[in-house]
Amino acid sequence: MSATLEVESTLTDRYQTTVPETVRRALKLGKRDKIHYTIRPGGEVVLTRAEAPGDEDPVLGQFLGFLAADIARHPERLQAVDAGLAQRLQSLVSGVEVDLDAALSEDDE
Repeated sequence: MSATLEVESTLTDRYQTTVPETVRRALKLGKRDKIHYTIRPGGEVVLTRAEAPGDEDPVLGQFLGFLAADIARHPERLQAVDAGLAQRLQSLVSGVEVDLDAALSEDDE
């Protein structure tokens, strides 16, 4: 089991701080890297290295952003999925295996 390390940093008048060297090494942070903060209900903050945006699908990201904005503007449009429809969808895909890591090709048509 690894030991827990504790370090401190100070906020400037502009609410900025330097990430201590111990934290930079532990998270393998370099200049211009992004940091992700998770704030837990008890007030604990977990600091992690943010994932590189290169793995994200920009079109999917824009679409999900559009959906989130539309839901925020029109929450009254949300509807529960009918149990019958859910069962029908489940029956249509039961037994279908999908490899999400498989490359897409034009031959799959």
